[in-house]
Amino acid sequence: MSVDLLRALLGWCTVINFGILTIWLLFFLLGRKLITKWHGSFFAIPEEQINAIHYKGIAYYKIGIILFNFVPYLALLIISCPHVG
Repeated sequence: MSVDLLRALLGWCTVINFGILTIWLLFFLLGRKLITKWHGSFFAIPEEQINAIHYKGIAYYKIGIILFNFVPYLALLIISCPHVG
């Protein structure tokens, strides 16, 4: 696999994962009552705990995207640039 192909793959993975993260965040912000009702009926979890679980999940997912998609993308971008001088 070439560096260019790997860089393109990681770039698209970053875009797709941030799209998923955005959808999750929008569902959580706009449908919080529905999510709380739905999860609460399955697991009997209080609303504050459901909010904390989703907030942590969003944070961990974002950190994972940055660590495993975006940083390697930037590293490949840096090493594939022609050196000046």
